[in-house]
Amino acid sequence: MLERRPPLPGTPTADADGSETSDVPFGALEPSVGIRDWLLGEGARIDKAERMLEGLAERLIDIGVPVDRASTAIDTLHSEYAGVGRVWTRNGGVTVRLFPHGSRSQEAYLRSPFAEVHRTGRWLILDLSETPDDAYAIVPDLKAEGFTHYVVAPLFFTNGTQNGITFATKCPTGFEREHIAILRFIMPALAAVMEMRVLNKQLDHVLRVYVGDEPHRAILSGDIRRGQVTRIRSAILFADMRDYTRISADMTPEEAVALLNVFFDCLVPPIEGEGGEVLKYLGDGLLAIFRESGDDLGGAAKGALTAAQHILAAIDEANALHQFPVPIQAGIALHHGEAAYGNVGSGSRLDFTVIGRDVNLASRLAKLNRGLGEELLMSKPFVDFLWGDPVPVGVHTLHGFEEPMAVFKPKFLRPRKRD
Repeated sequence: MLERRPPLPGTPTADADGSETSDVPFGALEPSVGIRDWLLGEGARIDKAERMLEGLAERLIDIGVPVDRASTAIDTLHSEYAGVGRVWTRNGGVTVRLFPHGSRSQEAYLRSPFAEVHRTGRWLILDLSETPDDAYAIVPDLKAEGFTHYVVAPLFFTNGTQNGITFATKCPTGFEREHIAILRFIMPALAAVMEMRVLNKQLDHVLRVYVGDEPHRAILSGDIRRGQVTRIRSAILFADMRDYTRISADMTPEEAVALLNVFFDCLVPPIEGEGGEVLKYLGDGLLAIFRESGDDLGGAAKGALTAAQHILAAIDEANALHQFPVPIQAGIALHHGEAAYGNVGSGSRLDFTVIGRDVNLASRLAKLNRGLGEELLMSKPFVDFLWGDPVPVGVHTLHGFEEPMAVFKPKFLRPRKRD
């Protein structure tokens, strides 16, 4: 949504060179310092940004700044959207809007006052009674809701992102000079806290997206030393696309990526819907686990089997809707055992990867699907946690394992329809 560029030397987040202090009314200076202290302390630790925005507005009102509306527009590093907007109103609380990637969000940004303050690096202060409706897209809406004065301040973060905050009032006289001075006085502290919160949120999100939920928590808690291993008992699901190499041989890289994204759209929602976690994308496949929960050891296996059945149904539907360039099939293996996260690598370049005998076994079991002409296979350790009578498909030697493994398939490959 908001343009990302290198930091601009000398461009202020706010006009705060100390002179604004002299404009703050004497009786308001101490409470204004109190707001700065609140931002840097409690405000920085509030769990949700909406609550911080609401708390800031309420504290400004308490010291006489007639804020009736406050909003923020923050650039994000997110796989699904480009930015997030939050709007607080005195009577309506806080609403949140996510701005998707793409031209529509960029066009909306260019029609907004944020584009102006980012271009100039200066605050924009509008007396709405004297502002033409076509000055900015938001102006007619502000007038219709009874706002009289509108202030837009740029927030330039140190990573180069351009963000912003606005304040609006319905007070007939608008924001007075001393009100603007108070806003300028608190703005550097507000910008610092917002950047800290945004960067922490982005780090959390990016790590979770690329390494998975549990590994990302481990990394953030300090488990980044080479050789550290964490073990988890779970049901293990391994799935990949049949004949991916042949199917993608004549595709451009962009077409191959689009193919994989549609395929993973069939896999990931059923896994997460049953409480599973995708630990690793492996080319045209993935590895996921379903954790054991307390004494309910069968719950993980049941969740993994249900997810696998819904995956096959989702692929059927995608094929029927011609979402793939050619009909696609998957091979899925289910096993129960121990997944181990390990920090491996050399020097300062490490990978938080999934290792262990049971992970390897699940991978070998998935390769057996093709030879047996089956879509879904389950190991003996996995079916030991299931109720019912799975269908045996023989005892097989898996590559790299000396002891043969009894292998099964479920009676129903797709979810059973309810009567």
